[in-house]
Amino acid sequence: MPALFFEDFELGQTVTSAARTITEHDVVTFAGLSGDFNQIHTDAEYAKNSLFGQRVAHGLLGLSVASGLAVQTGILGANVLAFREVGEWKFAKPVFLGDTIHVVMEVTDTKSIARLGGGNVTLSVKVNNQRGETVMKGLWTVLVKFRPA
Repeated sequence: MPALFFEDFELGQTVTSAARTITEHDVVTFAGLSGDFNQIHTDAEYAKNSLFGQRVAHGLLGLSVASGLAVQTGILGANVLAFREVGEWKFAKPVFLGDTIHVVMEVTDTKSIARLGGGNVTLSVKVNNQRGETVMKGLWTVLVKFRPA
């Protein structure tokens, strides 16, 4: 799907991304990048005795992967001027190593901001796993440029 201009977004419009499996490499790399080496993510023996009984991916890793999956749909491509807000974000269920997630986005609001050369597009975002469970959800607001005159 080609990158959309602000004028192309319609209330209720829904887009679903491709899926991606969260790997050991993802978790280790994210721990190194973020500095978050919490044992629930990095220590299998420790995690066996945790609430979830196994290691879980960092919540912010899941959010980051979701952002990338959303961009890969094409609708949030080169026409996005800025990612402006993450609102009401909830980490509803854990993402385990080996889970495969995808993103479902629905346009819930648009607001023209002429002085910025585009407008805000608010997306209701759900990140679902391979079992169809919503593991995280919330609102994203992006600034998308106007169609050239």
